Amino acid sequence: MRLTTLAAAVALAITGLSTDTAFAQNSAASEQEIAELRAQVAALMTRIDDLEARDEAQTGINIDTADALKAQAMTQPKVETKGGLKVTSADGVFEMSVGGRLHFDGYAFDDDLVTNTGTTEFRRARLTLGGKAWGWEYKVEQDFAAGTNLDGLRDAYIAKQFGLGKLTIGHFKPYRSMEELTSSNEILMMERPFASATGLFSGRQFQQGVGYQVQGLNYSLGATAFNLRGAASARTEGMGFAGRGTWAPIMNGDRILHVGGWISHENANEGSANLSAVANYAGRRGPAQTLATTTGASRNQVDAYGLELAGQYGPLFIQSEYVTSTFGQPIGPDQDVETFYVQGSWMLNGGVKTYKPGTGVFGSPKVGEDGLWELTARYDHIENQDLINREATSMLLGVNYYINSNLRVMFNYTQGENEVTGDETDQYAIRTQFNF
Repeated sequence: MRLTTLAAAVALAITGLSTDTAFAQNSAASEQEIAELRAQVAALMTRIDDLEARDEAQTGINIDTADALKAQAMTQPKVETKGGLKVTSADGVFEMSVGGRLHFDGYAFDDDLVTNTGTTEFRRARLTLGGKAWGWEYKVEQDFAAGTNLDGLRDAYIAKQFGLGKLTIGHFKPYRSMEELTSSNEILMMERPFASATGLFSGRQFQQGVGYQVQGLNYSLGATAFNLRGAASARTEGMGFAGRGTWAPIMNGDRILHVGGWISHENANEGSANLSAVANYAGRRGPAQTLATTTGASRNQVDAYGLELAGQYGPLFIQSEYVTSTFGQPIGPDQDVETFYVQGSWMLNGGVKTYKPGTGVFGSPKVGEDGLWELTARYDHIENQDLINREATSMLLGVNYYINSNLRVMFNYTQGENEVTGDETDQYAIRTQFNF
């Protein structure tokens, strides 16, 4: 109700009451008293009108101020600091975020036949720039621990949603191997198993090419065509193809079942680097064994077929991959290399891993104020089935302590065995990992 309406009602009530009362009391109140009363009511009305005018003026100012603030906000960029630094332009067309990761490792060896050097090193020291521009995503990542310029270049691509999936162009990982596509911030052990660029695709982690991936609520399908060179390697006409599909038939809270499969084809050109499978069977910086090699000059090819099975039941997590591959040879029959691993973990104080159905990988658990403890284990095996005793095995035990969502400490004990030489070297390794 407006103030004027209310004041008028009050005034009428007062004057009416005064008049009725005067007549009821046989004109006990004089006309002078009535006049004074009416003058007071008039003054009150004037005061109310003045207050109402001020109220309307203030409302106009408030509206103008709100409109001015809204207009200003539309011209200012939005800055977010939760989990990192992110800046978005006022019109939403441009977006930029800065992130990074720092993995600092220490190694000690129990030597057998091979002498190894215990040491410390920055396993990764990456700075990442990502965001969006005119509807395209972009990402550029440099790993200073791997070298400067092109030696340390990791992801460097642009991507955009087209149709049902996302098109990616540039330097990135081919869609093959579940563990390879899991972020290094979220892998179970300090190093990946042999069914990845840590073994079977040694030195061939990031490739230059084009990829297309379709993501669903419980599945993913992806394919990549790429050149057989990383950013820092020599130019070559060698080409490759990789495709991967995943499906999660069970996704019920902390109960997950994942199945997947992938293929990889690498066709070397005479300018291509050699395609080798190399196993560091006693951990990083430890002894290595080459299982098979396809020389680039031979123009032969390497084909691989992999199967994935993983699951989670509350705090229990299990993951496995089996891969069979063929390395072409210029003279004599091709060589078949088989590798598989089984790894798992147990969360001690309530944590559960997250599952990412759009990419078909498991991620780190959500960490509360008290942190999380995780016991880990892996059995890893790789073998050239066409050469006698050309095989290597690693058995790992570990502990992960998640201090918070950005900070993790890892310990791994690796017992390695090389059937070629009979070497049985052990490694003790610890990592302090920070990412944002």
